[in-house]
Amino acid sequence: MSENVVHLYKDPEPPAPGQGPTVLSVVPDSPAESAPVAPLWVRSGRAVRHALTHEHTKTAARAVARHGMYVVGGGRIVARRTLDARTPARYERMLRAAEAAGNYEVAAEWEERGQRFRDARHRRRMDLLTSPIDAAKTALVGTGLGIGGLIGLGVALALATKDPADVITPLAAVIGLISLLVTIVMVVWGPLLTIGPFLALLSLWAVGRKQQAAPAWTLPANARGSEGEPITPSIVVKALHDLGVPALRNAIKEMGDAGAAMLGPIRIAGCGVEVDVTLPSGVSTNEVQNRRRKLAENLTRHEHEVFITIPEAARTVRLWIADSGALDEPIGPSPLVTDESLTADYAKGRAPWGQDLRGDAASLSLYQRHLLITGLSNQGKTAALRSLALWLALDRSVEFWMGDLKGVGDWAMFDGLATRLIQGPTDEHVIQVTEMAEDAVEEMNRRLQAPPGTVFPLLVVIVDEAQMAFMCPVVGDDKRPYGGSKATSRYFMAVRKIHNQGRAVNVLMWQGTQDPTDQNLPKLVREGAHTRASLALGTESQARMALGDKAVDGGAAPNLLRPGLDKGTVVVASDGIAIPAGQASITVRTHYIDTDDATEIAERAKRLRDGVTTLHVIEHGEDRDPLADVAAVLGDAPRVLTADVLKRLTVLDANAYGDWTPGDLKRVLEADGAEPYKSDGRMVVGRDRVARALANRDDDSSASAAQ
Repeated sequence: MSENVVHLYKDPEPPAPGQGPTVLSVVPDSPAESAPVAPLWVRSGRAVRHALTHEHTKTAARAVARHGMYVVGGGRIVARRTLDARTPARYERMLRAAEAAGNYEVAAEWEERGQRFRDARHRRRMDLLTSPIDAAKTALVGTGLGIGGLIGLGVALALATKDPADVITPLAAVIGLISLLVTIVMVVWGPLLTIGPFLALLSLWAVGRKQQAAPAWTLPANARGSEGEPITPSIVVKALHDLGVPALRNAIKEMGDAGAAMLGPIRIAGCGVEVDVTLPSGVSTNEVQNRRRKLAENLTRHEHEVFITIPEAARTVRLWIADSGALDEPIGPSPLVTDESLTADYAKGRAPWGQDLRGDAASLSLYQRHLLITGLSNQGKTAALRSLALWLALDRSVEFWMGDLKGVGDWAMFDGLATRLIQGPTDEHVIQVTEMAEDAVEEMNRRLQAPPGTVFPLLVVIVDEAQMAFMCPVVGDDKRPYGGSKATSRYFMAVRKIHNQGRAVNVLMWQGTQDPTDQNLPKLVREGAHTRASLALGTESQARMALGDKAVDGGAAPNLLRPGLDKGTVVVASDGIAIPAGQASITVRTHYIDTDDATEIAERAKRLRDGVTTLHVIEHGEDRDPLADVAAVLGDAPRVLTADVLKRLTVLDANAYGDWTPGDLKRVLEADGAEPYKSDGRMVVGRDRVARALANRDDDSSASAAQ
């Protein structure tokens, strides 16, 4: 049996004939070639450093420092309490706080209280001058009465026992008791002097521990990183003191514990609390607004859990502080989903959009208000805009013209609700949306020329992903660009015209756009919207584009919303929603309605209507079947005016039907036996006649094919 040998390296020379294979052994390196050993002092230093930086060492050091600071802090608290009880220091602090806050009536009241305290203290000190004499007299009289009483008790005892010696028995008993007490005190006094200081330190430690009078870095990890700490006046004042505003810090230091005088009542407000802070003189509101993150962290909250707004009162900021984690919880389904009997009223009703930060229902009036909603991509813009349209669809008098320039089916449920529905992301779809907007301008002009007092039903033109229209590079045959922000831009000018005059005759423009810039959302267009809403944005400049300078200067900060985590949360600037007095905006957490629920709501809206034929813009140049197209534009309506049929055919294909007259329509229908007829004195096209003509034509075609 041959021996298997694993060669660690190649043999320098092959084995001689007749010799067996060479077996190699692994020889360790010589000591001279081994790695050098670190000196003892280096190894000792490493060990010491490891021991000092170990987590157990840090925990022990924090514990020692913490309990030591409890004693120091407890002593400081006890000293402050003693000082407040013995001196008018408390009244002085309250007086300075009231003066710093500019409340001079309260300052005068505290000054009066301090003076009364001084008067009472003076009387007590004057009483001390006569108290020794009074005390001596009291002691002498008390001692005499006591001895007399004991002797009287002894006489009674002696008479009862017939023993005269019992006269002094009660007095002797009292003297013996006093001797025993003295003996006990002499025995206990020494140990008491020894352990007394330790008991005093223990008392101070207990006070400091109860008040957490130790630096935050010395606290245990679970307490140091805790969130959701209840908001109290002292916590708010300390957070403001540590905000890094020198004037604010110095003013609070002068106020002492009375820094809470800056605060109004802390009120429960939805899933958090709300408090108004009157800033001292020399501190501006924007100095607090610009330090939102630091203030939130001082309050043991995340940045998105603290909102700072400016109420009507001067030098005042309003803080809304959420319960920890409350804003990450869902708000529940929309009433549109849960209440199947819900209907809409465009003129008097309000769309249920979501909840504000206080947890109250937030509803939006859409009456004669152009709307703009913007935000970063994938933050819930389409869902927020669609929920408003779904509510409005429950008002059967409202007509929709829609352009979805994303084209992924987000608005497909409006097929059968919207009179026009364009879906697609290409330049051709942008051209069709632009033409739709221009048709809305023509409809607006027609309404403006109607007799005064004429009331028109609402026409809402909705363009989702409107930035596609503004950025479209296509130039028409008339050398005018479809996109852009100049006076030659067809889409831009159509939107501007609707913004200028549309609301007077109930023609409204709603737009949804993303990641706003001056190029994809021109200034004149965004400022023409009465209701402006923004989801999460990247920068403050974008926030100003979305909501305007006034709202941002008043505290609106969609750029501080968390992309992805605050989906569906919008900051709204509009007079159509209830905004707290003194604020320019409100933050709303919108209800999310998914596609299935949206489709169900749309079906309910369709059942409220007689039937709407949705015109889908088609590609030009294909062969037309006029009778089939007439049947398509009639939809479910039993009869339609011939003028309206011509308009719908033009929208369907302007190239094929744009030049048609009533005579052309009559000629085509008469050829198939579906001629128009009069109804209530006006020419109409009947759906049944057209359907019968199509059926007869199909039967004739089938018979011809069979022959």
